[in-house]
Amino acid sequence: MKTLLILNDPPYGTERCYNALRIAHTLLKKDPEAEVTVFLMADSVIAARKGQKTPDGYYNMERMLRRVAVGKGAVLLCGTCMDARGMTDDDAMDGARRSTMDELGDSILAADKVLVF
Repeated sequence: MKTLLILNDPPYGTERCYNALRIAHTLLKKDPEAEVTVFLMADSVIAARKGQKTPDGYYNMERMLRRVAVGKGAVLLCGTCMDARGMTDDDAMDGARRSTMDELGDSILAADKVLVF
């Protein structure tokens, strides 16, 4: 099954991104054939910024996204949203890449399920 998760909220301050990535991890764990795409829009693009340092015992979005990227998943970032926040391709963590609305549209059409956070 192909699942697309679209995230909009900032990576910290709310738990929407955290919960979305928990779902992504569960899907990848439960079904080895699952294909999970995480598309980061608006403030959520910051979740893929490399080099995040969080307090011990606190979740870390970069680590959580890496688990998706190394599984059978993809981490895509809205390029316009990156530009609006001064984030360059070099700022993005390994395994994440700049994307477009056209690619998001293709991902929506190809997905069996679309979840929006």
